[in-house]
Amino acid sequence: MNGAVTRDGCPVDLYRLLPATGEPALVHAAVPPGAEILELGCGAGRLTHPLTGFGHPVTAVDNSAEMLAHVRGATTVLADIETLDLDRRFPVVLLASHLCNTPDDRLRGRLLAACRRHLDTDGRVVIQWLPPAWFDRVFADMRPVSGRIGDIEVTDSPLSHDGTVLQAMCTYRDTGSPDAPVWTHRFATRRLSRAELHAALTGAGLRFERHLDPGRRWFTAVL
Repeated sequence: MNGAVTRDGCPVDLYRLLPATGEPALVHAAVPPGAEILELGCGAGRLTHPLTGFGHPVTAVDNSAEMLAHVRGATTVLADIETLDLDRRFPVVLLASHLCNTPDDRLRGRLLAACRRHLDTDGRVVIQWLPPAWFDRVFADMRPVSGRIGDIEVTDSPLSHDGTVLQAMCTYRDTGSPDAPVWTHRFATRRLSRAELHAALTGAGLRFERHLDPGRRWFTAVL
């Protein structure tokens, strides 16, 4: 795998190519028109760019300078989410990419605390996660699952699990460019029950508000 890779194993060249698949419209519909958004873990701007296109000023945070170099039309901040302190608050804080499913319970608390620290009193946090039903399906058969994101063919291959934490390998192929490399990314993700999720939110000073999609992979939280 050539090119820059972030500390958590994400290939930058791949993330430059991945298109949004409806997520920005879902976020846009859940927040006030033109509301400023603090996006935590923006990557190369996959969600950032459509959100600015919807008229939202975005402050985009990532701990990879290589990722941030590809973000346009937004204020960029190079920082780790869990230690971020901009000394200001936003009407909307966005935490996408299943970051709250980290196997590290302490890190999850710090991520959610960063959301709380930057949220206006009447603001809203928009969070993406993998719900328990997703893990239950994967744990039941442990077979690779393939799909597409634009021209990118994505195969998730479960490797092992202990009933709570899943170890998996994700493989990406650019079908629109036969000479493009194949990217791989190994990751671990934790099954959270709804009670555990609510407890984590409460511990950060947040409370669950509502689901945003039929699959219940997106939800909002408020103070």
